[in-house]
Order: sequence, then structure tokens, then C-alpha cells
Amino acid sequence: MSASLPQRSVLSGRFVRLEPLTLDLIPDLHRAIAVPEVFAGGYGGGPAGLHTDLDGFTAWAQAYYRWNELPFAVRLVHGNHPGAVVGTSSLADLDLSGESVQLGWTAYAPAVWGTAVNAETKLLLLGSAFDAGFRRISIQADSLNARSRAAISGIGAVFEGIRRRDKRRADGSWRDTAVYSVLSDEWPAVRAGLEERLERFAAGRQDAPPPLE
Repeated sequence: MSASLPQRSVLSGRFVRLEPLTLDLIPDLHRAIAVPEVFAGGYGGGPAGLHTDLDGFTAWAQAYYRWNELPFAVRLVHGNHPGAVVGTSSLADLDLSGESVQLGWTAYAPAVWGTAVNAETKLLLLGSAFDAGFRRISIQADSLNARSRAAISGIGAVFEGIRRRDKRRADGSWRDTAVYSVLSDEWPAVRAGLEERLERFAAGRQDAPPPLE
């Protein structure tokens, strides 16, 4: 049985709300992630891919995100700035017959690093994909991006290996890609781990990030 295309709809959690990314949201996303800290680890082609001006960022975003698939904007539900867009993540490379999809193109404002934002975003997107019948979800990162790789490992994804000379960075160099995955029979344990982490955030009120500029 093949997978089906997940609904292009809002996914709501306790800490974040994911809504389909549109061009109208690009200024909000620019304010959240167009900073050196986000691109330093290899996001968007690395530091040379950063456009701090809105026009340049918009042109970059139009080329970078998979608009014909499932890109999402990530909004805070509450905290210092309820409703603020603090990042983005996508389900793309959708292979319905092969029942596989990639969860990626993920970036958050540095102010929400280490909060519940990433855990719940992953919970919502993984759940949506597995509910739609996908059996393998890959998550990838630049092999040099230790912070992202630790976050991917931390949710329980299995490291598959390094795909060498995989993608050209914005500065012309080639990146090696670290590939991780979660399979459908691993999802119950991964989901339980994410839910437990979110309970800890809720109990400690760690869901409220520092004030956003």
C-alpha cells in the first residue's frame, strides 16, 4: 500500500503551530532566521548563502524551499511573543510509491534553540507523515554541523552514514551530508521520547524562549 500526500493544513501543538509556508510569510521568516548563527552550520548553503536584506532573502527563499511540496512556517503558541514566526521546516522529496519522505529545510531563530520548539515541530511533522502511510522518514544535515546532528540524534533518529560530496555550498565548496532516518516501526519509541521531553518542558515552563528582537 502506497503512502498518500499529507494534507496541506495547520498542525497544532501545545507550544507551536505549523502552517503552510506562503510568500506572504517570508518577511516574518526573514526576521526570524536571516542571521549569521543560523547559516553558520550549513543551512541554506552555509554562511555565503545568507541574505540579510529582505529582497535578497526573498529571492533565495523562492529558490530554496520546495514550494510544490510541504513547507511550513513555525509559530509560537504562547511565550513572550505568541503568534510569532520563529522558523520553518518541510516535508519534501515525497516518494509515495516508495513510502519515503525527507523532513528537512529546518531552521529556527536562535532565541528558541533549546526550547520545546524543535521537539514539537518534529513530533507534528513525523506524526503527519507516518499517519499518511510513509514508512521511512529521512533527516539530513551538513556533516560539519555538530549542533544539528546532535539534535537529530537526540530525537532518536538512526544514523545511516555520510553521503560524500553530496551538495554544493553557496561558496562553491562541496558538503558531505550526514543521513539519519526514522522507520515506521521505530516511530512509537521516538514519539514517546518526544512526548516525554515536551512534558519536561511543560513542567519546567521551559517552553517560553527569551524575548525575540
